[in-house]
Amino acid sequence: MVSRLTRIARGIDDVTRAVWDDSGTVVKVLILIGLVVTALAIPVIPIAVVARYLAKR
Repeated sequence: MVSRLTRIARGIDDVTRAVWDDSGTVVKVLILIGLVVTALAIPVIPIAVVARYLAKR
């Protein structure tokens, strides 16, 4: 179960790195505005933070 959770966390972390870390400032602002407007920021940001933490463990 732990290895499955770690693999899922690494997958989420890979996606967030590809979308967030490799993007410029303008794209990051557009992503944040899109998340806030659609109310997806509430679940997506904490999930991404927890996944990044678990992927580094």
